[in-house]
Amino acid sequence: MTTAEIMFAQPGDGTIDRKQEARKVLWALLAALFIHLVVAYTLAALGGAFSPVLPVEEKPVELTLVDLPSAPLVPKNAAFMETDESKQSAEPPKEKTFESNANSIAASQQPATGGMPFPSQQGIDRPGVDLETHQYSLLNEGAQSQPSAAPQESPKPSEPPQPTPQPTPVTDSEQFAMLTSTPTPTVRPSVVPTPEQPRSAYRAQKRQTRLSGSITNRGASAVNAIGTPLGRYQKTLYDAVGSRWYYYVSRQRDLVSIGTLRLVFSVDRSGRVANLKVVENSSNESFANVCLQSVLEIQLPPIPEDVADTLPAEGLDEEMSFTMYAN
Repeated sequence: MTTAEIMFAQPGDGTIDRKQEARKVLWALLAALFIHLVVAYTLAALGGAFSPVLPVEEKPVELTLVDLPSAPLVPKNAAFMETDESKQSAEPPKEKTFESNANSIAASQQPATGGMPFPSQQGIDRPGVDLETHQYSLLNEGAQSQPSAAPQESPKPSEPPQPTPQPTPVTDSEQFAMLTSTPTPTVRPSVVPTPEQPRSAYRAQKRQTRLSGSITNRGASAVNAIGTPLGRYQKTLYDAVGSRWYYYVSRQRDLVSIGTLRLVFSVDRSGRVANLKVVENSSNESFANVCLQSVLEIQLPPIPEDVADTLPAEGLDEEMSFTMYAN
């Protein structure tokens, strides 16, 4: 027994066949377009690889200088070294080693024994550099000699005022005797002049320190220093602080103790002290107050314009050390 299947035609079968044919044609067109693009890209790549490379024209190297405005450079000033009046020189030294208030030419009393730009000399071992020994002296303008008059006795407050004596009538014989007699010279009190006080300038205390330097020129100990406006202003600053410091230390010697104080501050263009700060103190509080007061009370003139132009915006930066020794 066999089974037969009968298939009946369904509506819409012709339309489906036509859609399938259209899809096949579309896919064929896309494939052909893709193949053409691949072939064109391959030919372009191969053509560039085998084509000769054209030489590149070399241009000469050019350097263009442009004048740009720049901020003024602040020169680094040399270390300050005070020059004593006895060692000042009219001619500047050939080598500028230090900046100072006046010119000085290096000299040494002993042969060179080291490599530092100092004279070789004997002295005490201390951190500073002192080329001579002398005591400090405060500023004294001096006084002119003035005669001292004899003291006049004034009446005591408790005593009543004495009546003024009335003149006695003079007879003719007494008047004749007065005219013919020799007058007795009047003894006047001697005038004793006050001794004149000599004028003295401020000088800081110095104790010659031991140095091993390289200076070979023989003479009184000195260094190569050139006097500059900044050096003269620094000398004014140090003298102003030093004179106040010695004055207060002499008055409060029993209150301060031995030790070292180091402080920093700045001086603005107008000459005022700013940013004062103690960075180290191995003494006591009284010594710190003396040092601070000595700096705060100074009255400086304005910094000269040519000097201020070479300094930072905040002015002249300073660092000072004050030391009290046992002896």
